[in-house]
Amino acid sequence: MIAEIRLQQYRSYKDKTFKFTSGVNIVVGPNASGKTNLLEAVMVVCQGGSYRAPDNELIMHKKDWARIDAKSENGERTVKLMTNPKPNKEFTINNKKLKQLRANDQIPIVLFEPNHLLILSGSPELRRNYLDGILELIKPGYKKTKKDYIKTLRQRNFLLKSGRAKQMSELFPWNVRLSHLGGFIAASRHELTQSLNKDINKAYGHLSNNKDKITLAYKSTVELESYESLLLKKLEADYELDLLRGFTARGPHREDLEVLINNKQPTLSASRGENRSITIALKSLEHDIVKKSTNQSPIILLDDVFSELDENRSHQLTSLIKNSQTIITSTSVNSIKKLKTNQVIKTTK
Repeated sequence: MIAEIRLQQYRSYKDKTFKFTSGVNIVVGPNASGKTNLLEAVMVVCQGGSYRAPDNELIMHKKDWARIDAKSENGERTVKLMTNPKPNKEFTINNKKLKQLRANDQIPIVLFEPNHLLILSGSPELRRNYLDGILELIKPGYKKTKKDYIKTLRQRNFLLKSGRAKQMSELFPWNVRLSHLGGFIAASRHELTQSLNKDINKAYGHLSNNKDKITLAYKSTVELESYESLLLKKLEADYELDLLRGFTARGPHREDLEVLINNKQPTLSASRGENRSITIALKSLEHDIVKKSTNQSPIILLDDVFSELDENRSHQLTSLIKNSQTIITSTSVNSIKKLKTNQVIKTTK
């Protein structure tokens, strides 16, 4: 839980302090008044980074530093962002300085923002990000492994696109590295998907009151059994094609979370409302998994989601915020008037 947060030269805030209760906090204000900036700052101080921008964009325009100070149930924490003399980020938790937040330094967060309502109908990247967001909170080493995978992938793609990989042997060390890292990522996603699949129908049925059958499956570019060795073989076999394309066509970066309703693609058979009910069910499962894995009730951040939902889906979403500190942004209290609110925080342009 975050009890208080002070923002200095952060985005639109020169120096502003906000206090939160342990229940439902609604941040209300017109568009461009800093509501999402406040929500984002909570994410930065709890998780170490923004969900929508690089560090340098978090600093107020024409300033060379920003600072976030927060008081939580476990003490005090600070994030300092600097561009001068060089880009840098520094954390302090209860007077202990850190260069980065490790898993046990983080406060778990479940974020729900308008783009998440496109998880089912949008690109595979949205569904991969959904799985990865959970895994980064619950699986030690996952965030670093994914970061290393992306670096390795970029290097392999650079060699392919620049024409420097004139022989397959020049890609061999990158193929080995990519396969090793990719194997860990794919296995982790598959395991999480199986766990979600066990509970999705119960969660969806509770929200929607119908008997549709939801099925989740992780769709990989090679067979999940012996993934690492099979991906290595496929990367070698696809050398000529990848060279022509200028990019790597197999691996976790090209895979997807498949969601079926009664064995059919939701984009073909489900209404917009059903898609949104499934998304809320997935977010509900995310909350439960993170809570169970971290032994902490995650802070729930809802960024202008209620304006995108009808009354029925808004009611469904309220089941997600029971017994958790929740911070909600909205342009109007009326859009969420049925929520039992502990505090309203107003922002102005």
